[in-house]
Amino acid sequence: MARRAFRIAYDGTDYYGYQRQPDVPTVEDTIFDALRALGVLEPDADKPDGYAAAGRTDAGVSALAQTIALDAPDWLTPRALNAELPADVRAWASADAPAEFHATHHANRRTYTYHLYAPPDVPIDSKTASIDDERFLIACEALSGTYDVANLTPDDHNTERSVTLSADRDGDYLVVTASAGGFARELVRRLVSLAREIGTGESPLAKLERVLEPEPLPGPEGIAPAPPEPLVLTEVDYPALSFELDDDAAESARAVFDRRCIERRTGARVAGQVADGMQ
Repeated sequence: MARRAFRIAYDGTDYYGYQRQPDVPTVEDTIFDALRALGVLEPDADKPDGYAAAGRTDAGVSALAQTIALDAPDWLTPRALNAELPADVRAWASADAPAEFHATHHANRRTYTYHLYAPPDVPIDSKTASIDDERFLIACEALSGTYDVANLTPDDHNTERSVTLSADRDGDYLVVTASAGGFARELVRRLVSLAREIGTGESPLAKLERVLEPEPLPGPEGIAPAPPEPLVLTEVDYPALSFELDDDAAESARAVFDRRCIERRTGARVAGQVADGMQ
């Protein structure tokens, strides 16, 4: 048995987050079930030896590069792991790791991507607020840096972070990229929510400075998190590891997510027809 790291992609729609919870499905539960089925994890064991994960994504959040590490037999490849995983959770790459490697503590930087629906030309009677890209980018710049994020997370300790926030226009979407050494709970979703408030003019630019002050925001001024489904954990950087793509596993994963892409596009067309028909 040697320490190995695995890249895990998943569609978080049907899961109550990554970390195990009692009585609800989580991504971590599915991974442990697969390891038990493969005989890597004993039936009565709490978790594998050496196990850790890069992050604890919230309910509904998806991942491209969630990373786990554990003491694994040589034959445990991403392809072998996928044989017991459900279709919406796929291993696709792996790396040999030092015996002391810890997937949480040794991550150098984590990057999330948020796909914010923000069409540039919104009809006056639309229920979707128009976003000024320039104001949105001003907010992203103001929210990049090292500061206490206590007003942007439900966490009540260890809340200083060094964050980089940027956005690019892609048709009707603003693709927001957030990077940091580590993220407090709901931080990315609240950063996006605040930038959206500024971009739509719902809140003045002065609110950015107020949010970054140490004094807690009063309830009515609090920042609610943006919906979780458009959020993806896209990268976790480990300078000491070199991940090798498992071609068969990656092809399997691409096929799964390509099918889901088609299904959701089709679902959007059906919903659009129903909506348009009620005129």
